[in-house]
Amino acid sequence: MRRRDFLQASALASCLRAQGGPPRTFVYKQAGGCEIKADVFGIDANATRPAVVWVHGGALIMGSRALDPATPLVRSLLDAGFVLISIDYRLAPETKLPAIIEDVEDAFAWVRAQAGTLRIDPGRIGVCGGSAGGYLTLMTGFRVKPAPKALVSFWGYGDIVGPWYSQPDPFYLKQPLVSREEALASIGTAPLAEPPASNNRSRFYLRCRQQGTWPKEVAGRDPAKEPQWFERYCPVRNVTRAYPPTMLVHGTADTDVPYQLSEMMAERFQKAGVEHELVTVPGAGHGLANTGNEEKEKIYRRAAGFLKDRV
Repeated sequence: MRRRDFLQASALASCLRAQGGPPRTFVYKQAGGCEIKADVFGIDANATRPAVVWVHGGALIMGSRALDPATPLVRSLLDAGFVLISIDYRLAPETKLPAIIEDVEDAFAWVRAQAGTLRIDPGRIGVCGGSAGGYLTLMTGFRVKPAPKALVSFWGYGDIVGPWYSQPDPFYLKQPLVSREEALASIGTAPLAEPPASNNRSRFYLRCRQQGTWPKEVAGRDPAKEPQWFERYCPVRNVTRAYPPTMLVHGTADTDVPYQLSEMMAERFQKAGVEHELVTVPGAGHGLANTGNEEKEKIYRRAAGFLKDRV
């Protein structure tokens, strides 16, 4: 092993030892023959801690709960004293939006029911997630009961039927068009929550963006014909004064989720009198692309601090 690789491995091992070892994996739900799992970091047999639930992104079509313990996001949350719970949920289009939201709600019910095993305080739970995980994080603010104490949405969105998602996207149209046949070949029919490593589900997503069909494919409903149906699935339309304190983090050069989506949420929070922060990252792309590691570290530490002060 090269010295650099040895040092990196040693640092990761030290991090895991300091935080109670590698994550423990639990099945929190079974649905349609699909096991839906959660990875839990930082369980301390000698202490009861607050918890943060992480919700992964991937346009509700891709991704999984897998997290690298050495990343700034994980380190910042564990260093802040949280038990970190990273959840899966069934993915679209095999599973439609109502059932996806149901999975997220059930995950929180499971977390509270397992508070003793997880060594957490069930009354002190926060949430954060990126992109589609940011969207689902914002959904927890009014769908999960009792509501989480605080939320952080990283480059997320509160509206799923605006032109950015329901019309062909100019940025994605610059890429070679994905045929309907190729898109359908990249997905399946059975419910799944954890795609195999070798999958092409991103091709289905790319076609959705090129055709402006994401809401229809994910929800199974046409926003042009049934706009009212989508009301319950748009956080920006469900903000009340009771909504939890929320931090929004977004780059101004995001070509996947427009920065204006977080601005829209901030404006709605302002009108409703909800405590919130909008962290604008000038020039950053989706997932803080084009941002230096030091700046990313500061942003994740700031987000962990926001949660720590309110959970």
